[in-house]
Amino acid sequence: MKTFTLPGTDLLVPNVVLGMMRIQDKTDEEIRTLVRTALDAGINFLDHADVYGADLHGCERRFAEAMRLTSSEREQLVIQTKAGIVREGPYFDFSYDHLIASVDGSLEALGTDYIDILLLHRPDALVEPDEVARAFDDLAASGKVRHFGVSNQTPGQIELLRRSVRQPLVANQLQLSVTHAALVAQGVAANMSDLDQSISRDVGALDYCRLNNITVQAWSPFQGGFFTGAFLGSDEYPELNAVIDRLAAQYGVPAIAIATAWITRHPANMQVVLGTTTPERVAGAAQGSDLPLTRAEWYEMFRAAGHAVP
Repeated sequence: MKTFTLPGTDLLVPNVVLGMMRIQDKTDEEIRTLVRTALDAGINFLDHADVYGADLHGCERRFAEAMRLTSSEREQLVIQTKAGIVREGPYFDFSYDHLIASVDGSLEALGTDYIDILLLHRPDALVEPDEVARAFDDLAASGKVRHFGVSNQTPGQIELLRRSVRQPLVANQLQLSVTHAALVAQGVAANMSDLDQSISRDVGALDYCRLNNITVQAWSPFQGGFFTGAFLGSDEYPELNAVIDRLAAQYGVPAIAIATAWITRHPANMQVVLGTTTPERVAGAAQGSDLPLTRAEWYEMFRAAGHAVP
């Protein structure tokens, strides 16, 4: 498992993350097996959110109930959670009161005294950066949150926050897979006026994050599009799957490892956030952590996924 010191922190982290979004209905033993499998593969970074689960903090609570971590076990984990979505609205709320209440709820549900990283969950059109800054200051001063970041935010939205927020914003969680790759593909086709691919949909978020030491966390790394189903094994992507299957056989790894490696091979040093609750798939994806795809192989996958290389 490839690890690196997350810029802006003292955390040594893996480049593959275990997402906990779908554990609500899992038994205690299923959750323990899932986490043990991840830990055995070198994945000690867990991604939560207050809105994950049937009820508010539902998945955070299920995790704590199943794991019953000792203090020493807790110290071996990097626990990240997110706040800002009001699911019942639906709308977003980055106000001081909401962020403080959300973190307190996450701490209680997770059964821990601190959160390693708190992300703002998607952008809030009504954000007041000074309110966010006040919340971050109080959460940091109290020791409840050690580091902060965002998700699905553009460079301009991050710059607006950084004008008020004093803490480094260490991560930006963005949707990325080989088929849902506007984050990467637009730059490849820049200045090609006849290609839809050349249209910027994120104002250069990937380059901005690289320039500012903000780690991109790729969510839905195996989704064909925006929650449209996985591309692995899908009849909708025959050419891509043929390439992936050939590379999997060549490297002696499962197909999911090749799909993971397409992201981890990128020099931006991104993290891949797994959404699966199947231990075998977690172990398989972990094999893509440091798999050395060549440039030719990376671009072959890119083209097979439907992207143009002018």
